[in-house]
Amino acid sequence: MSRTRLHRKSSTATSARSTKRCEDIMTNERPTPPGVTEAGLDEALHAFAEAIGAEKVTTDPEVLAEFQDPYQVPGTAENLASAVVSPRSTEDVQAIVRLANEHRIPLWPIGRGKNNGYGGAAPQVRGTVMLSFKEMNQVLEINEELGYAMVEPGVSWIDLHAAIKEGGHDLVASIVDVGWGGVVSNTLDHGLTYMPYSIDQASHCGFEVVLPDGDLIRTGNGAMDDNPTWPLYKRGLGPTSTEMFMQSNFGIVTKMGYWLMPKPEVYMPLWLKLWDDSQLPAVIDALRELMLAGVIDMRPQLSNTLIMASMLTTRAEWYDGPGQMPDEIIQKIAEEMQLGRWMMRFALYGDEAVVDHNYARLRARFLEIPTVEIIGAKYGADEWETLPNPHEQIMIGVPNIDLYKMASWSGGEEGGHVDFSPVIPLTSRHAAEAQKLMEEMCAEVGIDYLGGLLPINARSTTFINVIPFDTKNAEQVDNAYAAAKKMVARAGKMGYGEYRAHLSFMDLAADQFGFNDHAQRRFNERIKDTLDPNGIIAPGKSGIWGSRLREEGFPKQ
Repeated sequence: MSRTRLHRKSSTATSARSTKRCEDIMTNERPTPPGVTEAGLDEALHAFAEAIGAEKVTTDPEVLAEFQDPYQVPGTAENLASAVVSPRSTEDVQAIVRLANEHRIPLWPIGRGKNNGYGGAAPQVRGTVMLSFKEMNQVLEINEELGYAMVEPGVSWIDLHAAIKEGGHDLVASIVDVGWGGVVSNTLDHGLTYMPYSIDQASHCGFEVVLPDGDLIRTGNGAMDDNPTWPLYKRGLGPTSTEMFMQSNFGIVTKMGYWLMPKPEVYMPLWLKLWDDSQLPAVIDALRELMLAGVIDMRPQLSNTLIMASMLTTRAEWYDGPGQMPDEIIQKIAEEMQLGRWMMRFALYGDEAVVDHNYARLRARFLEIPTVEIIGAKYGADEWETLPNPHEQIMIGVPNIDLYKMASWSGGEEGGHVDFSPVIPLTSRHAAEAQKLMEEMCAEVGIDYLGGLLPINARSTTFINVIPFDTKNAEQVDNAYAAAKKMVARAGKMGYGEYRAHLSFMDLAADQFGFNDHAQRRFNERIKDTLDPNGIIAPGKSGIWGSRLREEGFPKQ
Protein backbone atom coordinates (compact mmCIF):
# COMPACT_ATOMS: atom_id res chain seq x y z
CA MET A 1 0.00 0.00 0.00
CA SER A 2 1.26 3.50 -0.78
CA ARG A 3 0.36 6.90 0.55
CA THR A 4 -1.60 9.26 -1.70
CA ARG A 5 0.68 12.06 -2.78
CA LEU A 6 -1.27 14.99 -4.10
CA HIS A 7 0.60 17.46 -6.30
CA ARG A 8 0.48 20.41 -3.93
CA LYS A 9 1.23 23.83 -5.37
CA SER A 10 2.26 26.60 -3.03
CA SER A 11 -0.38 28.90 -1.55
CA THR A 12 0.11 32.42 -0.28
CA ALA A 13 -3.40 32.70 1.15
CA THR A 14 -3.35 33.83 4.76
CA SER A 15 -5.75 35.03 7.39
CA ALA A 16 -4.87 38.62 6.42
CA ARG A 17 -7.37 38.52 3.56
CA SER A 18 -10.25 38.82 6.05
CA THR A 19 -8.84 42.04 7.58
CA LYS A 20 -7.86 44.07 4.53
CA ARG A 21 -11.05 45.99 3.85
CA CYS A 22 -11.25 48.69 6.48
CA GLU A 23 -12.12 51.09 3.67
CA ASP A 24 -15.64 49.65 3.79
CA ILE A 25 -15.99 50.97 7.34
CA MET A 26 -14.28 54.27 6.65
CA THR A 27 -16.27 55.20 3.53
CA ASN A 28 -19.76 54.23 4.71
CA GLU A 29 -22.09 56.27 6.83
CA ARG A 30 -21.66 55.27 10.47
CA PRO A 31 -23.82 52.20 11.05
CA THR A 32 -26.23 52.34 13.97
CA PRO A 33 -28.61 49.64 15.25
CA PRO A 34 -32.31 49.79 14.30
CA GLY A 35 -34.16 52.34 16.41
CA VAL A 36 -30.95 53.68 18.01
CA THR A 37 -29.51 57.14 17.39
CA GLU A 38 -25.80 57.88 17.19
CA ALA A 39 -26.05 59.55 20.58
CA GLY A 40 -27.82 56.50 21.99
CA LEU A 41 -25.15 54.21 20.58
CA ASP A 42 -22.39 56.37 22.09
CA GLU A 43 -24.15 56.26 25.45
CA ALA A 44 -24.32 52.47 25.30
CA LEU A 45 -20.66 52.13 24.34
CA HIS A 46 -19.70 54.41 27.20
CA ALA A 47 -21.72 52.20 29.56
CA PHE A 48 -19.96 49.07 28.22
CA ALA A 49 -16.57 50.72 28.77
CA GLU A 50 -17.49 51.75 32.31
CA ALA A 51 -18.63 48.23 33.14
CA ILE A 52 -15.87 46.08 31.65
CA GLY A 53 -13.03 48.49 30.88
CA ALA A 54 -12.46 50.94 28.04
CA GLU A 55 -9.70 48.75 26.55
CA LYS A 56 -12.34 46.09 25.81
CA VAL A 57 -14.52 48.39 23.67
CA THR A 58 -13.51 49.80 20.28
CA THR A 59 -14.83 51.53 17.17
CA ASP A 60 -11.44 51.48 15.42
CA PRO A 61 -12.09 51.01 11.64
CA GLU A 62 -9.21 48.55 11.30
CA VAL A 63 -10.69 46.36 14.03
CA LEU A 64 -14.21 46.68 12.65
CA ALA A 65 -12.92 45.58 9.23
CA GLU A 66 -12.36 42.10 10.65
CA PHE A 67 -16.09 41.74 11.23
CA GLN A 68 -17.26 41.56 7.65
CA ASP A 69 -17.94 38.87 5.11
CA PRO A 70 -14.47 38.56 3.51
CA TYR A 71 -16.01 37.37 0.23
CA GLN A 72 -17.69 40.58 -0.91
CA VAL A 73 -16.91 43.09 -3.61
CA PRO A 74 -14.61 45.55 -1.82
CA GLY A 75 -16.49 48.61 -0.67
CA THR A 76 -19.97 47.07 -0.87
CA ALA A 77 -20.39 45.75 2.67
CA GLU A 78 -23.83 46.44 4.17
CA ASN A 79 -23.83 44.17 7.21
CA LEU A 80 -21.52 46.43 9.17
CA ALA A 81 -20.80 46.42 12.89
CA SER A 82 -20.86 49.64 14.89
CA ALA A 83 -18.39 48.55 17.57
CA VAL A 84 -16.60 45.56 19.07
CA VAL A 85 -16.63 44.54 22.71
CA SER A 86 -14.15 41.89 23.84
CA PRO A 87 -15.06 40.29 27.18
CA ARG A 88 -12.46 38.40 29.15
CA SER A 89 -14.79 36.58 31.55
CA THR A 90 -18.31 35.26 31.88
CA GLU A 91 -19.00 38.14 34.24
CA ASP A 92 -18.02 40.58 31.48
CA VAL A 93 -20.50 38.89 29.15
CA GLN A 94 -23.27 39.15 31.74
CA ALA A 95 -22.58 42.85 32.23
CA ILE A 96 -22.58 43.50 28.48
CA VAL A 97 -25.87 41.66 27.96
CA ARG A 98 -27.62 43.51 30.77
CA LEU A 99 -26.50 46.87 29.40
CA ALA A 100 -27.43 45.88 25.85
CA ASN A 101 -30.97 45.27 27.10
CA GLU A 102 -31.06 48.64 28.82
CA HIS A 103 -29.91 50.46 25.67
CA ARG A 104 -31.63 48.19 23.11
CA ILE A 105 -28.31 47.34 21.41
CA PRO A 106 -28.18 44.07 19.41
CA LEU A 107 -25.15 41.85 20.01
CA TRP A 108 -23.62 39.34 17.58
CA PRO A 109 -21.40 36.79 19.38
CA ILE A 110 -18.34 35.66 17.41
CA GLY A 111 -15.87 32.99 18.50
CA ARG A 112 -13.06 33.28 15.94
CA GLY A 113 -14.96 34.90 13.04
CA LYS A 114 -13.85 32.32 10.49
CA ASN A 115 -17.21 31.07 9.22
CA ASN A 116 -16.12 31.93 5.69
CA GLY A 117 -18.45 30.81 2.93
CA TYR A 118 -21.39 31.46 5.26
CA GLY A 119 -20.91 35.18 5.93
CA GLY A 120 -17.68 35.22 7.90
CA ALA A 121 -17.79 37.39 11.02
CA ALA A 122 -20.40 39.81 9.69
CA PRO A 123 -23.55 40.52 11.74
CA GLN A 124 -27.01 39.94 10.32
CA VAL A 125 -28.22 43.42 11.31
CA ARG A 126 -26.39 46.62 10.36
CA GLY A 127 -25.13 48.53 13.37
CA THR A 128 -24.89 45.52 15.65
CA VAL A 129 -22.21 45.51 18.34
CA MET A 130 -19.92 42.52 17.90
CA LEU A 131 -19.25 40.39 20.97
CA SER A 132 -15.80 39.04 20.16
CA PHE A 133 -14.46 36.11 22.19
CA LYS A 134 -10.87 36.30 20.95
CA GLU A 135 -9.79 37.31 24.48
CA MET A 136 -11.65 34.38 26.09
CA ASN A 137 -9.37 31.77 24.62
CA GLN A 138 -8.41 29.49 27.50
CA VAL A 139 -8.43 25.71 27.50
CA LEU A 140 -9.69 25.51 31.07
CA GLU A 141 -9.23 21.79 31.65
CA ILE A 142 -8.08 18.62 29.94
CA ASN A 143 -9.03 15.41 31.69
CA GLU A 144 -7.09 12.47 30.30
CA GLU A 145 -8.78 9.87 32.49
CA LEU A 146 -12.25 10.71 31.21
CA GLY A 147 -11.22 12.10 27.83
CA TYR A 148 -12.57 15.64 27.64
CA ALA A 149 -11.59 19.30 27.52
CA MET A 150 -13.40 22.35 28.85
CA VAL A 151 -12.90 25.37 26.60
CA GLU A 152 -13.84 29.03 26.32
CA PRO A 153 -15.45 30.29 23.10
CA GLY A 154 -12.29 31.94 21.75
CA VAL A 155 -10.29 28.70 21.66
CA SER A 156 -9.22 27.69 18.15
CA TRP A 157 -8.53 24.15 16.96
CA ILE A 158 -4.86 25.11 16.89
CA ASP A 159 -5.10 26.25 20.53
CA LEU A 160 -6.77 23.02 21.65
CA HIS A 161 -4.25 20.84 19.84
CA ALA A 162 -1.38 22.83 21.37
CA ALA A 163 -2.83 22.42 24.88
CA ILE A 164 -3.20 18.65 24.41
CA LYS A 165 0.35 18.41 23.09
CA GLU A 166 1.89 20.66 25.76
CA GLY A 167 0.18 18.68 28.49
CA GLY A 168 1.54 15.42 27.12
CA HIS A 169 -1.97 13.96 26.98
CA ASP A 170 -2.55 10.69 25.17
CA LEU A 171 -5.59 12.20 23.45
CA VAL A 172 -6.64 13.65 20.10
CA ALA A 173 -9.45 16.06 19.18
CA SER A 174 -11.70 15.76 16.15
CA ILE A 175 -11.08 18.97 14.18
CA VAL A 176 -12.16 20.91 11.10
CA ASP A 177 -10.36 21.45 7.78
CA VAL A 178 -8.88 24.87 8.59
CA GLY A 179 -7.44 25.03 12.09
CA TRP A 180 -7.84 28.73 12.84
CA GLY A 181 -11.61 28.37 13.45
CA GLY A 182 -13.29 28.20 16.85
CA VAL A 183 -14.08 24.97 18.68
CA VAL A 184 -17.21 26.39 20.33
CA SER A 185 -18.48 28.47 17.42
CA ASN A 186 -18.06 25.64 14.92
CA THR A 187 -19.86 23.25 17.25
CA LEU A 188 -22.72 25.66 17.88
CA ASP A 189 -23.27 26.07 14.14
CA HIS A 190 -23.44 22.28 13.62
CA GLY A 191 -20.02 22.40 11.99
CA LEU A 192 -18.50 19.12 10.86
CA THR A 193 -15.30 17.44 12.01
CA TYR A 194 -13.94 14.05 10.98
CA MET A 195 -12.89 11.58 13.68
CA PRO A 196 -15.18 8.95 15.29
CA TYR A 197 -16.69 11.34 17.87
CA SER A 198 -17.73 13.62 15.00
CA ILE A 199 -20.59 11.38 13.93
CA ASP A 200 -23.82 13.30 14.59
CA GLN A 201 -21.68 16.06 16.13
CA ALA A 202 -21.33 13.94 19.27
CA SER A 203 -18.28 15.61 20.81
CA HIS A 204 -19.89 18.46 22.75
CA CYS A 205 -21.20 17.87 26.27
CA GLY A 206 -22.21 20.58 28.72
CA PHE A 207 -22.66 24.31 28.06
CA GLU A 208 -22.41 27.33 30.31
CA VAL A 209 -24.78 29.95 28.88
CA VAL A 210 -25.48 33.62 29.54
CA LEU A 211 -29.18 34.14 28.90
CA PRO A 212 -30.52 37.29 27.20
CA ASP A 213 -31.34 38.90 30.56
CA GLY A 214 -27.80 38.28 31.86
CA ASP A 215 -28.70 35.28 34.00
CA LEU A 216 -26.35 32.28 33.91
CA ILE A 217 -27.23 28.62 33.47
CA ARG A 218 -25.39 25.37 32.88
CA THR A 219 -27.04 22.70 30.78
CA GLY A 220 -27.48 19.04 31.63
CA ASN A 221 -26.00 17.97 34.94
CA GLY A 222 -24.23 21.30 35.15
CA ALA A 223 -27.49 22.52 36.68
CA MET A 224 -26.38 20.78 39.89
CA ASP A 225 -23.65 22.41 41.97
CA ASP A 226 -20.31 20.62 41.64
CA ASN A 227 -21.73 17.77 39.57
CA PRO A 228 -18.69 15.94 38.08
CA THR A 229 -20.69 14.53 35.15
CA TRP A 230 -21.48 17.92 33.58
CA PRO A 231 -18.98 17.36 30.70
CA LEU A 232 -19.64 13.59 30.66
CA TYR A 233 -23.41 13.10 30.47
CA LYS A 234 -25.34 14.97 27.80
CA ARG A 235 -28.65 15.12 29.62
CA GLY A 236 -29.89 15.84 33.11
CA LEU A 237 -33.19 15.79 34.96
CA GLY A 238 -36.04 17.06 32.83
CA PRO A 239 -35.83 18.50 29.30
CA THR A 240 -32.39 18.65 27.75
CA SER A 241 -31.69 22.29 26.93
CA THR A 242 -28.23 21.99 25.36
CA GLU A 243 -29.46 21.74 21.78
CA MET A 244 -31.57 24.89 22.23
CA PHE A 245 -28.39 26.93 22.12
CA MET A 246 -27.07 25.47 18.86
CA GLN A 247 -27.79 27.49 15.70
CA SER A 248 -30.04 29.70 17.80
CA ASN A 249 -30.03 33.13 19.42
CA PHE A 250 -31.44 32.10 22.80
CA GLY A 251 -28.21 32.66 24.76
CA ILE A 252 -24.43 33.04 24.62
CA VAL A 253 -22.24 30.01 25.36
CA THR A 254 -19.24 30.93 27.52
CA LYS A 255 -17.89 27.43 28.32
CA MET A 256 -18.24 24.07 26.59
CA GLY A 257 -17.16 20.51 27.27
CA TYR A 258 -15.59 18.72 24.30
CA TRP A 259 -14.87 15.00 24.21
CA LEU A 260 -11.41 13.84 23.19
CA MET A 261 -10.42 10.44 21.82
CA PRO A 262 -7.61 8.26 23.18
CA LYS A 263 -4.79 7.96 20.66
CA PRO A 264 -5.28 4.80 18.63
CA GLU A 265 -2.50 2.26 18.19
CA VAL A 266 -2.77 2.63 14.42
CA TYR A 267 -4.07 5.39 12.20
CA MET A 268 -4.70 4.50 8.57
CA PRO A 269 -5.69 7.39 6.26
CA LEU A 270 -7.29 6.10 3.08
CA TRP A 271 -8.14 7.49 -0.34
CA LEU A 272 -10.75 6.20 -2.75
CA LYS A 273 -10.53 7.41 -6.33
CA LEU A 274 -13.49 7.06 -8.66
CA TRP A 275 -12.78 7.55 -12.34
CA ASP A 276 -16.35 7.19 -13.64
CA ASP A 277 -18.58 10.01 -12.43
CA SER A 278 -21.72 7.94 -13.07
CA GLN A 279 -20.65 5.42 -10.40
CA LEU A 280 -20.92 7.92 -7.53
CA PRO A 281 -24.36 6.56 -6.46
CA ALA A 282 -22.86 3.06 -6.18
CA VAL A 283 -20.09 4.41 -3.96
CA ILE A 284 -22.71 6.08 -1.76
CA ASP A 285 -24.60 2.82 -1.24
CA ALA A 286 -21.39 0.97 -0.36
CA LEU A 287 -20.37 3.74 2.03
CA ARG A 288 -23.71 3.65 3.82
CA GLU A 289 -23.49 -0.14 4.26
CA LEU A 290 -19.97 0.10 5.68
CA MET A 291 -20.86 2.96 8.03
CA LEU A 292 -23.98 1.20 9.29
CA ALA A 293 -21.89 -1.90 9.97
CA GLY A 294 -19.30 0.14 11.89
CA VAL A 295 -16.50 -0.72 9.49
CA ILE A 296 -16.06 2.99 8.76
CA ASP A 297 -16.54 4.86 12.03
CA MET A 298 -15.72 8.45 11.17
CA ARG A 299 -16.81 11.16 8.76
CA PRO A 300 -15.55 10.60 5.20
CA GLN A 301 -15.24 13.51 2.80
CA LEU A 302 -16.19 13.01 -0.84
CA SER A 303 -15.07 15.68 -3.31
CA ASN A 304 -15.34 15.97 -7.05
CA THR A 305 -12.30 16.80 -9.18
CA LEU A 306 -12.65 20.55 -8.91
CA ILE A 307 -13.06 20.67 -5.14
CA MET A 308 -9.91 18.62 -4.72
CA ALA A 309 -8.10 20.71 -7.31
CA SER A 310 -9.13 23.95 -5.58
CA MET A 311 -7.14 22.91 -2.52
CA LEU A 312 -4.00 22.44 -4.59
CA THR A 313 -4.07 24.80 -7.55
CA THR A 314 -6.11 27.59 -9.17
CA ARG A 315 -8.55 27.71 -12.04
CA ALA A 316 -6.36 30.10 -14.03
CA GLU A 317 -3.55 27.56 -14.15
CA TRP A 318 -5.77 25.31 -16.23
CA TYR A 319 -8.38 27.47 -17.95
CA ASP A 320 -9.03 31.20 -18.18
CA GLY A 321 -12.01 31.21 -20.51
CA PRO A 322 -15.49 32.50 -19.69
CA GLY A 323 -18.31 30.38 -18.33
CA GLN A 324 -18.08 26.88 -16.94
CA MET A 325 -14.83 24.94 -17.23
CA PRO A 326 -15.13 22.41 -20.11
CA ASP A 327 -15.31 18.75 -19.18
CA GLU A 328 -12.19 17.93 -21.16
CA ILE A 329 -10.20 20.32 -18.97
CA ILE A 330 -11.68 18.75 -15.83
CA GLN A 331 -10.66 15.33 -17.13
CA LYS A 332 -7.16 16.63 -17.78
CA ILE A 333 -6.95 17.89 -14.19
CA ALA A 334 -8.25 14.55 -12.89
CA GLU A 335 -5.61 12.63 -14.81
CA GLU A 336 -2.59 14.90 -14.41
CA MET A 337 -3.15 15.46 -10.69
CA GLN A 338 -4.30 11.87 -10.15
CA LEU A 339 -7.51 12.98 -8.44
CA GLY A 340 -10.11 10.92 -10.26
CA ARG A 341 -13.55 12.36 -11.01
CA TRP A 342 -14.43 11.89 -7.34
CA MET A 343 -12.09 11.34 -4.44
CA MET A 344 -13.01 10.21 -0.94
CA ARG A 345 -10.72 10.70 2.02
CA PHE A 346 -11.45 8.55 5.05
CA ALA A 347 -9.60 6.65 7.74
CA LEU A 348 -9.46 3.71 10.13
CA TYR A 349 -8.37 3.91 13.77
CA GLY A 350 -7.61 1.33 16.44
CA ASP A 351 -5.65 -1.81 17.17
CA GLU A 352 -3.73 -2.97 14.14
CA ALA A 353 -5.59 -6.28 13.86
CA VAL A 354 -8.94 -4.45 13.84
CA VAL A 355 -7.71 -1.90 11.31
CA ASP A 356 -6.44 -4.68 9.03
CA HIS A 357 -9.75 -6.53 9.29
CA ASN A 358 -11.83 -3.45 8.51
CA TYR A 359 -9.53 -2.47 5.67
CA ALA A 360 -10.01 -5.87 4.04
CA ARG A 361 -13.79 -5.57 4.39
CA LEU A 362 -14.09 -2.08 2.94
CA ARG A 363 -11.61 -2.80 0.17
CA ALA A 364 -13.57 -5.85 -0.93
CA ARG A 365 -16.85 -3.90 -0.97
CA PHE A 366 -15.63 -0.79 -2.74
CA LEU A 367 -13.66 -2.67 -5.37
CA GLU A 368 -16.89 -4.28 -6.56
CA ILE A 369 -17.57 -0.89 -8.20
CA PRO A 370 -16.00 -0.29 -11.63
CA THR A 371 -13.14 2.26 -11.86
CA VAL A 372 -12.61 2.47 -8.08
CA GLU A 373 -9.10 2.55 -6.63
CA ILE A 374 -8.16 2.51 -2.93
CA ILE A 375 -4.80 3.43 -1.46
CA GLY A 376 -3.52 4.13 2.02
CA ALA A 377 -0.89 3.42 4.65
CA LYS A 378 -0.71 2.83 8.42
CA TYR A 379 1.00 5.15 10.89
CA GLY A 380 1.90 5.21 14.55
CA ALA A 381 1.52 8.25 16.80
CA ASP A 382 5.14 9.35 16.32
CA GLU A 383 4.44 10.02 12.62
CA TRP A 384 1.17 12.00 12.73
CA GLU A 385 2.58 15.49 13.24
CA THR A 386 4.89 15.24 10.23
CA LEU A 387 2.59 13.66 7.66
CA PRO A 388 3.19 15.59 4.40
CA ASN A 389 -0.46 15.57 3.32
CA PRO A 390 -2.55 18.16 5.22
CA HIS A 391 -5.71 16.09 4.73
CA GLU A 392 -4.10 13.17 6.52
CA GLN A 393 -3.05 15.41 9.39
CA ILE A 394 -6.59 16.72 9.77
CA MET A 395 -8.13 13.26 10.04
CA ILE A 396 -5.92 12.52 13.07
CA GLY A 397 -6.49 15.87 14.78
CA VAL A 398 -3.39 17.81 13.69
CA PRO A 399 -4.62 21.26 12.59
CA ASN A 400 -3.24 23.30 9.72
CA ILE A 401 -4.49 26.05 7.39
CA ASP A 402 -3.28 24.60 4.09
CA LEU A 403 -6.76 23.83 2.76
CA TYR A 404 -7.82 27.47 2.96
CA LYS A 405 -6.29 27.72 -0.52
CA MET A 406 -9.60 26.50 -1.97
CA ALA A 407 -10.96 30.06 -1.59
CA SER A 408 -8.48 31.11 -4.27
CA TRP A 409 -9.89 28.88 -7.03
CA SER A 410 -11.42 31.88 -8.83
CA GLY A 411 -9.71 35.23 -8.40
CA GLY A 412 -6.58 34.09 -6.59
CA GLU A 413 -5.96 36.14 -3.45
CA GLU A 414 -9.17 38.05 -4.16
CA GLY A 415 -11.18 34.84 -4.56
CA GLY A 416 -14.19 33.82 -2.53
CA HIS A 417 -17.05 31.38 -2.42
CA VAL A 418 -20.56 30.96 -1.10
CA ASP A 419 -21.69 27.53 0.06
CA PHE A 420 -25.01 25.76 -0.28
CA SER A 421 -25.20 22.57 1.80
CA PRO A 422 -28.52 20.71 2.03
CA VAL A 423 -28.97 17.46 3.95
CA ILE A 424 -30.11 14.42 1.99
CA PRO A 425 -30.58 10.71 2.76
CA LEU A 426 -27.38 8.71 2.27
CA THR A 427 -28.72 6.66 -0.64
CA SER A 428 -27.79 6.30 -4.28
CA ARG A 429 -31.15 7.71 -5.42
CA HIS A 430 -30.93 10.88 -3.42
CA ALA A 431 -27.24 11.36 -4.21
CA ALA A 432 -28.04 11.11 -7.93
CA GLU A 433 -30.94 13.57 -7.61
CA ALA A 434 -28.88 16.10 -5.66
CA GLN A 435 -25.91 15.78 -7.99
CA LYS A 436 -28.17 16.34 -11.01
CA LEU A 437 -29.67 19.43 -9.37
CA MET A 438 -26.27 20.94 -8.56
CA GLU A 439 -24.78 20.18 -11.96
CA GLU A 440 -27.76 21.58 -13.86
CA MET A 441 -28.00 24.78 -11.84
CA CYS A 442 -24.28 25.47 -12.11
CA ALA A 443 -24.42 24.85 -15.87
CA GLU A 444 -27.42 27.19 -16.25
CA VAL A 445 -25.44 30.14 -14.90
CA GLY A 446 -21.99 29.16 -16.16
CA ILE A 447 -20.41 28.46 -12.75
CA ASP A 448 -17.88 25.69 -12.13
CA TYR A 449 -19.44 22.77 -10.28
CA LEU A 450 -17.50 22.13 -7.08
CA GLY A 451 -19.48 19.40 -5.34
CA GLY A 452 -18.90 17.29 -2.26
CA LEU A 453 -20.56 15.17 0.41
CA LEU A 454 -19.92 15.07 4.15
CA PRO A 455 -22.02 12.38 5.87
CA ILE A 456 -23.64 13.54 9.10
CA ASN A 457 -23.99 9.90 10.14
CA ALA A 458 -24.52 6.53 8.46
CA ARG A 459 -27.99 7.56 7.27
CA SER A 460 -27.73 11.16 6.06
CA THR A 461 -25.24 13.46 4.41
CA THR A 462 -24.72 17.06 3.48
CA PHE A 463 -24.38 17.62 -0.26
CA ILE A 464 -22.12 20.63 -0.51
CA ASN A 465 -21.92 22.98 -3.45
CA VAL A 466 -19.04 25.45 -3.23
CA ILE A 467 -19.83 28.34 -5.61
CA PRO A 468 -16.58 30.20 -6.43
CA PHE A 469 -16.09 33.75 -7.67
CA ASP A 470 -13.59 36.57 -8.02
CA THR A 471 -14.53 39.26 -5.49
CA LYS A 472 -13.12 41.92 -7.86
CA ASN A 473 -15.79 40.97 -10.39
CA ALA A 474 -19.15 42.29 -9.17
CA GLU A 475 -21.06 40.44 -11.87
CA GLN A 476 -19.51 37.12 -10.83
CA VAL A 477 -20.30 37.75 -7.17
CA ASP A 478 -23.92 38.70 -7.87
CA ASN A 479 -24.28 35.68 -10.14
CA ALA A 480 -22.94 33.34 -7.46
CA TYR A 481 -25.23 34.62 -4.71
CA ALA A 482 -28.25 34.59 -7.02
CA ALA A 483 -27.45 31.00 -8.01
CA ALA A 484 -27.12 29.96 -4.37
CA LYS A 485 -30.52 31.44 -3.52
CA LYS A 486 -32.14 29.62 -6.43
CA MET A 487 -30.56 26.39 -5.23
CA VAL A 488 -31.97 26.90 -1.74
CA ALA A 489 -35.48 27.30 -3.12
CA ARG A 490 -35.29 24.46 -5.65
CA ALA A 491 -33.74 22.03 -3.20
CA GLY A 492 -36.38 23.02 -0.65
CA LYS A 493 -39.10 21.92 -3.05
CA MET A 494 -37.36 18.53 -3.19
CA GLY A 495 -37.41 18.30 0.62
CA TYR A 496 -33.71 19.08 1.04
CA GLY A 497 -33.04 21.72 3.73
CA GLU A 498 -29.79 23.52 4.58
CA TYR A 499 -27.69 22.23 7.47
CA ARG A 500 -26.33 25.76 7.96
CA ALA A 501 -27.00 28.90 5.98
CA HIS A 502 -25.19 31.97 4.71
CA LEU A 503 -26.26 35.31 6.21
CA SER A 504 -27.52 36.59 2.87
CA PHE A 505 -30.08 33.81 2.51
CA MET A 506 -30.56 32.64 6.09
CA ASP A 507 -34.21 33.72 6.06
CA LEU A 508 -34.81 32.04 2.71
CA ALA A 509 -33.30 28.83 4.05
CA ALA A 510 -35.56 29.03 7.11
CA ASP A 511 -38.57 29.57 4.82
CA GLN A 512 -38.05 26.09 3.39
CA PHE A 513 -39.01 24.53 6.73
CA GLY A 514 -42.69 25.16 6.14
CA PHE A 515 -44.48 22.23 7.78
CA ASN A 516 -47.82 23.28 9.29
CA ASP A 517 -47.54 26.90 8.24
CA HIS A 518 -43.95 27.22 9.50
CA ALA A 519 -44.80 25.85 12.93
CA GLN A 520 -41.14 25.48 13.83
CA ARG A 521 -40.42 29.13 13.12
CA ARG A 522 -43.45 30.20 15.17
CA PHE A 523 -42.26 27.96 18.01
CA ASN A 524 -38.77 29.47 17.85
CA GLU A 525 -40.22 32.97 17.86
CA ARG A 526 -42.24 32.23 20.99
CA ILE A 527 -39.09 31.03 22.76
CA LYS A 528 -37.17 34.07 21.51
CA ASP A 529 -39.83 36.52 22.65
CA THR A 530 -39.97 34.89 26.08
CA LEU A 531 -36.24 34.69 26.72
CA ASP A 532 -35.20 37.80 24.80
CA PRO A 533 -38.10 40.28 24.59
CA ASN A 534 -35.77 43.06 23.43
CA GLY A 535 -34.29 40.92 20.66
CA ILE A 536 -30.74 41.57 21.84
CA ILE A 537 -28.90 38.32 21.08
CA ALA A 538 -27.94 37.67 17.41
CA PRO A 539 -31.15 38.92 15.77
CA GLY A 540 -31.95 36.96 12.64
CA LYS A 541 -29.72 33.99 13.41
CA SER A 542 -31.18 30.93 11.64
CA GLY A 543 -34.15 33.05 10.61
CA ILE A 544 -35.23 33.70 14.21
CA TRP A 545 -36.28 37.31 14.82
CA GLY A 546 -37.58 38.82 18.03
CA SER A 547 -40.88 40.69 18.12
CA ARG A 548 -39.24 44.13 18.39
CA LEU A 549 -37.43 43.80 15.08
CA ARG A 550 -40.29 41.92 13.44
CA GLU A 551 -42.44 44.96 14.20
CA GLU A 552 -39.78 47.14 12.57
CA GLY A 553 -39.98 45.18 9.32
CA PHE A 554 -37.34 42.52 9.73
CA PRO A 555 -36.42 40.39 7.96
CA LYS A 556 -35.96 42.84 5.11
CA GLN A 557 -37.12 41.48 1.78
